Amino acid sequence: MKAVSYSSFGSPSSVLNVLDIEKPKPKANEVLVKLYFSGVNPSDAKARAGGRPGVSNPPFDRIIPHSDGSGIIVEVGKNISSKRRNERVWIWNGAWNRAFGTAAEYICLPADLCMQSNIEEKTIFISGGNGAVGHLAIQLAKYRGAQIIATARAGKVKKLKDLGADFALDYADPELDRKVLECAPNGVDYAVEVEFGENINIIPKIMRAMGTVSIYGSGKNMNPQFPFGEYLFKSLTLNMILVYLMPTPLRKRLIKIIHDAYVKHALFPSIDSIYELGDCAKAHEQVMKPGRNGTVLLKID
Repeated sequence: MKAVSYSSFGSPSSVLNVLDIEKPKPKANEVLVKLYFSGVNPSDAKARAGGRPGVSNPPFDRIIPHSDGSGIIVEVGKNISSKRRNERVWIWNGAWNRAFGTAAEYICLPADLCMQSNIEEKTIFISGGNGAVGHLAIQLAKYRGAQIIATARAGKVKKLKDLGADFALDYADPELDRKVLECAPNGVDYAVEVEFGENINIIPKIMRAMGTVSIYGSGKNMNPQFPFGEYLFKSLTLNMILVYLMPTPLRKRLIKIIHDAYVKHALFPSIDSIYELGDCAKAHEQVMKPGRNGTVLLKID
């Protein structure tokens, strides 16, 4: 089978190569998936570049990147029902603590890697609403009945309204906090934050007391100065989200929500661009560009 791989850290064009390797066979409790698409995320590009703190060398001799993907189960291992053959699936954590991810024609992985809180009448602030995560966060929050305030660069705010945001604001507006509070005079209940370091001073100003902030990124400022008092006196809860480490019970609940929303046509993932397997280096360059409109994919078949 064909697969993209790297064996050292570096730029996309210098370390990513397409190889012919043996198709894997599923072990006990695993399935073999023929992949149609591989999702390319910024975390994949950062891992390839050696951007994770404290990591100086790749964890395996050769790595097939990417954790997300979609395809069809073509073979099952011991303990897995044969009824799962020909089941169309989506994949997460394909490359987490594993050498072989989804940038290949096939992947073997544990079967459970291939599937509530009520947020009705709550207000959610979603920063970076025009990114891949932001797109899905807006749609899922709307599906669950929330009021949504989302941000993007000035030229992209209309897209947020099309996705379901009730209010769409320019993230660079110097009066952003005031405008958020015009939309939600009592403050927001939840925030989904892609650039915590950049917005660390705005967040306590726009949150209600006892609000919750879910943080999944801070790429522009990984070591911000923390205004402890402002957070303390609103008793804000900060949730650091690293999806790879999400506990299994929570993951199952969230997967069901995502699946139900998709089946009910409430969820439409936005695709920025699609590349052939041999152009994986270009995909890694694209996923790190500012202003990206949704997910970057590799077309496998």
